[in-house]
Amino acid sequence: MADDLKYGYKGAEPTQSFGNNTGVFDPNDINNLIADNKWTTFGQLELIETQTVSSAVAQVDFTSIQESIYNVHLLTADDIEFSGTGTANLGIRFFESGVIESAAVYQFAYQRCGSNGTFSEPRSTAINHLRLTTSSGNGGASNGYNYFYNLGDSSKYSFQTMHSSVMISGNTIAASQFGSGVLPQTSTVDGIRFFDSSAGQNIAAGTFSLYGIAES
Repeated sequence: MADDLKYGYKGAEPTQSFGNNTGVFDPNDINNLIADNKWTTFGQLELIETQTVSSAVAQVDFTSIQESIYNVHLLTADDIEFSGTGTANLGIRFFESGVIESAAVYQFAYQRCGSNGTFSEPRSTAINHLRLTTSSGNGGASNGYNYFYNLGDSSKYSFQTMHSSVMISGNTIAASQFGSGVLPQTSTVDGIRFFDSSAGQNIAAGTFSLYGIAES
């Protein structure tokens, strides 16, 4: 497109911004605006941060989650392994205005099923964490994704929905889990912690990626 007809206009170019694109665009225009984060595509995933664990750590913290920009976050956890041989649950806690919430104020309800025919319903109305995976210790790996809602809205509760798959009992049994949780108090959540909520094992390996969903 000729320079004097950029975005379909002759003369002065209109100001472009996310949610306010004006003109007629060719593919190069769109690619340039995407690169500048000025092209409107609602619902797109935007990577905030990836953390890869290669040596044992007690927890993985995300402390810059851009809660003022995104109302919905997506967290993916890939091939998470723990350091011990016992049961390990990948737990979740929130930072409220920079302070970790570790009191028994969370609520969750999950469904869990195993390839050996076992079923359970972990649930609580007063517990000190949420969960992303369960019973993935003893050499087993876990994978899952988690959506968070309203984290940056100080007038609303912070919610979670999750789905995960794990290998348990020394990598001999597959299991899956899905469900939801909530921090039933109004606050600004500006960080997320992941840790072993069962036996305090270290996280030995895995990759965590946090995304924001545009204009959600």
